[in-house]
Amino acid sequence: MAYAVEIIGDDRKKDLLKGCSAVNYHTHKADINGICVELNCQNKDFIDMWSDNFYHMSDHVRPHARIYCVEDDSELHAEYHIESFTMFLFNFDYYGWIKSVALGLAGNILERSHGIYSVHGAAIDIDGRGVTLIAPSKTGKTTQSWGLLRMENSHLISDDWYFVQFGNGRPRITGSEKNCYIDADIGDVWEEYKPLVTGVKFDNKGRGIGNVRWIRGEGAVIPKSSVSVIILLKRDKEDPAIERKLGVNEALEYLEAHDFCNPHQLVRGERDLALRREFFRRYLSECAVFMVNTVCTAEESQERIRKLIKEVI
Repeated sequence: MAYAVEIIGDDRKKDLLKGCSAVNYHTHKADINGICVELNCQNKDFIDMWSDNFYHMSDHVRPHARIYCVEDDSELHAEYHIESFTMFLFNFDYYGWIKSVALGLAGNILERSHGIYSVHGAAIDIDGRGVTLIAPSKTGKTTQSWGLLRMENSHLISDDWYFVQFGNGRPRITGSEKNCYIDADIGDVWEEYKPLVTGVKFDNKGRGIGNVRWIRGEGAVIPKSSVSVIILLKRDKEDPAIERKLGVNEALEYLEAHDFCNPHQLVRGERDLALRREFFRRYLSECAVFMVNTVCTAEESQERIRKLIKEVI
């Protein structure tokens, strides 16, 4: 994780809230899968991005979780009061981390209290069947998920983070964000996405909030689907295998070795890790699972991923 998270007690939380009470914050509430997360921040650009990024929660709803952005002379870090789901972010200058913390807070609440689990991955509905790409950073998850969105009868659930619930039939998934946090170069591989960056204000990391509906129409994003196919990605030039089907144990071993492909797990106690391990074992067992090695060109990798999907759906 790029930032350290320290778990704090009641006294430290009270001291921090006392200091925050003297600050004039911009405030905005987000609806993240039914969880109200409130952002308190002095940076108006972050508030604007948050407002574009997430669905709005009514001001009449009390927050389930809070984020306070604190600016002082300390190093970059976060302090988390778990009992109240209150997070203090010190000297965060990157919106991407703030939005991921918000998703992590909602995930903590849903995981602990409602049996709903988080996946840091992309999810696409293709002709009524859900496909997810889960991968470590720099292996092509974003490129390949946006490539799948070019398929006929495809709809975006999420390009970054979604929630999973079990029941009868396939695992049910729900998206987390209204609009996507995109890279300025999103059109470099798939040219039809170049107009998506028009009018987007990019941050210091070259990322901004884009609305895929501008390109694909109002029906491009849907809230839910059920998952049939899980694609794990890796980029390993030493491995000659480009694509193969995986068993549950091998897939789970890969995910655990890569921190479940989620650097924003805010709590990593043994109980929490055991819950996530149990969740992924069941999730993997209820879907067809494949590994794709993205050492080929983006176009070639996309072709192989589509071939695997078509074998199932």
